[in-house]
Amino acid sequence: MIPTISQSRFTLWAYRAYVALFFVYLALPLAVVCAFAFNNSVFPSLPWEGFTLAWFFGTEAPFVGVFHERAILRSIGISAFVAAWVSALAVMVGTCNAFLFVRHEFRGKALLYMLMLLPLIIPGVILGISILVFSSSIANTLEDATGLWFDGLRPGLPLVILGQFSFITTFATLVISARLQKFDPSLEEAALNLGASKWGAIRQITLPFLLPAIVASAVVSVLMSFENFNTTLILVGSDSPLTITMFDKLKQGSTPVLNAVSLLLIVASAILGLLSLAFQKRDDR
Repeated sequence: MIPTISQSRFTLWAYRAYVALFFVYLALPLAVVCAFAFNNSVFPSLPWEGFTLAWFFGTEAPFVGVFHERAILRSIGISAFVAAWVSALAVMVGTCNAFLFVRHEFRGKALLYMLMLLPLIIPGVILGISILVFSSSIANTLEDATGLWFDGLRPGLPLVILGQFSFITTFATLVISARLQKFDPSLEEAALNLGASKWGAIRQITLPFLLPAIVASAVVSVLMSFENFNTTLILVGSDSPLTITMFDKLKQGSTPVLNAVSLLLIVASAILGLLSLAFQKRDDR
């Protein structure tokens, strides 16, 4: 709706109703998932059997809570490990990419930028298969030539990190580039005129300016890594991240413990998002 164009009262109310229904449509499934995390039943469905916290803290079967489910706790640790590496790599490479695309002009820049965006439109399954086939071919060639075993090129956490990094870096690049485009280069020039080195000017002036975008891209990278399933499913080995563990348990039969995990993920994601927004608002003051 365009604010500058006058609208009838019916149109305004219809638009507001549409927006309200849209957000209800988005939030209702999440609310249902969260509600059944407290249902005193072994099945996450109606009828409602009463309120319980057993699916979080329970210790006796069948009410074994998420905080006592070893497989889930281990998978959360694996997902945190993967997310930390993916986030660190994505932020570092994304920052370098931002300087490359915003500050420099060179032949083939448009083609390189398009290649950087390509992972956004490639399905995660196709991306995972491509990485798996490519790394396996390299591993086979190296093993035939040297007689050594290259575990890092076989399905496992290194390939999961590489697969997630390959497309999450694109998001980090876009977020940091958008911030860098707002930077006034004259501030760096003033620092250079005052005797600062090129790296010193970037470290003391440009990077602090980019810090909100760097933090935001790190948060986005962590969240995207935690929720990724398609690419991870193709590249995972014996160590399963959280999404794969939840999928395996869902195949055996859904229980409210999965609802409890989902609720914890929703809360953690909301906290990270709010912290990122608070940091950006503090920096903008």
